[in-house]
Amino acid sequence: MNVLLIGSGGREHAIARTLTKSARLSRLYAAPGNPGMAEVAELVRLDAADHDAIARFCAEKNIELVVVGPEQPLVEGLADSLRARGVAVFGPSKAAARLEGSKGFVKDLCRANAIPTADYERFDDETKALAYLREKGAPIVVKADGLAAGKGVVVAETLAEAETAVRAMFSGAFGKSGAEVVIEEKLEGEEASFFVLCDGTRALPFASAQDHKRAGDGDTGPNTGGMGAYSPAPCFTPETEARVMREIVAPTLRAMREMGAPFQGVLFVGLMLTSRGPQLIEFNVRFGDPETQVMLPRLEDDLLELMFACATGALPERAIRFSPKAALTVVLAAQGYPGTPLTGAEINGLARAGEIAGVTVTHAGTRREGDKLLAAGGRVLNVTALGDSVREAQALAYRGVDAIDWPEGFCRRDIGWRAIEREA
Repeated sequence: MNVLLIGSGGREHAIARTLTKSARLSRLYAAPGNPGMAEVAELVRLDAADHDAIARFCAEKNIELVVVGPEQPLVEGLADSLRARGVAVFGPSKAAARLEGSKGFVKDLCRANAIPTADYERFDDETKALAYLREKGAPIVVKADGLAAGKGVVVAETLAEAETAVRAMFSGAFGKSGAEVVIEEKLEGEEASFFVLCDGTRALPFASAQDHKRAGDGDTGPNTGGMGAYSPAPCFTPETEARVMREIVAPTLRAMREMGAPFQGVLFVGLMLTSRGPQLIEFNVRFGDPETQVMLPRLEDDLLELMFACATGALPERAIRFSPKAALTVVLAAQGYPGTPLTGAEINGLARAGEIAGVTVTHAGTRREGDKLLAAGGRVLNVTALGDSVREAQALAYRGVDAIDWPEGFCRRDIGWRAIEREA
């Protein structure tokens, strides 16, 4: 089977590496890919926004499955354009991608279907939004309705912080994505990420993970796209999984089918595990980053077969198989991230890190300049390890980190601390 993978980050590198394990794979193309993906796939210059060019490429190369990594092309309808031309796609339609593309849409869907989530209101008027904030007080959460590259959510501990967020959104800080805002109560509890594969009719639990959003040790500093993760999430018990499937996933997928937008692909369920039970924080319509880097090394089934089954409405009846081992990944980021990252610095030592048994390195923001590997983004590398426990995986991952020579990079040194406390 010839496969085209859309994307260029650490998530897509992890997906590419896992797809190459499939006996069904004939040829893997990646657009645009990255230097790490170039080792396992043929990189092609295609713009994800140019649907016609991608469709022509699929026809020329006899592509049987397109895997869309990031959310933006899905929200813009790439899956619809390709399916209209007879190409199977792992990823939802534009209508179904509203589950990530519009936070207001999701909150209304939850309210209409009794799905547990934080209480909220939607606003397209700044004055009314500010009045609601003053009525409710802080702490409170302010969200831009649309996609904002992971930066459109402000957990405000003070009223002044919340008001600043509302004014910034309505003044265009996030473009059209902030033309409407959602204001909701702040949930208290422990966060977890849960992933479900869907074929439009059926859904299968995939895996759980927990990530670390703050830039600094001890969960301090600004929020980021994620500084590390581990899987499975010890807090996400089989009983919690069953409840999430019953109370959140099933009614969501049923509602999407009833509105003529059946969901196909992976549904990323962001959760807060509260004293009232699991509550939905948000949906994403693609694999997470860096959660993918810790879930896929544990997968014992054929990822290509599972993705094709989602795309063609043929998920298996049985549960998806995973190793009982723990996986942990550490993100190496460029100095300055999550602000303006320092790019262009040379990175060495990746081969040394990869030679450590149980350790893999994925590229998230790198580029080649001759024989040199250079930093080219905020989150630049992921160092991932498997172990019999989170503590063992953590020790291996940091051995890999320490083998890499990149003075201009930094990482957190406590990834996995909560799970390790539980193990102790």
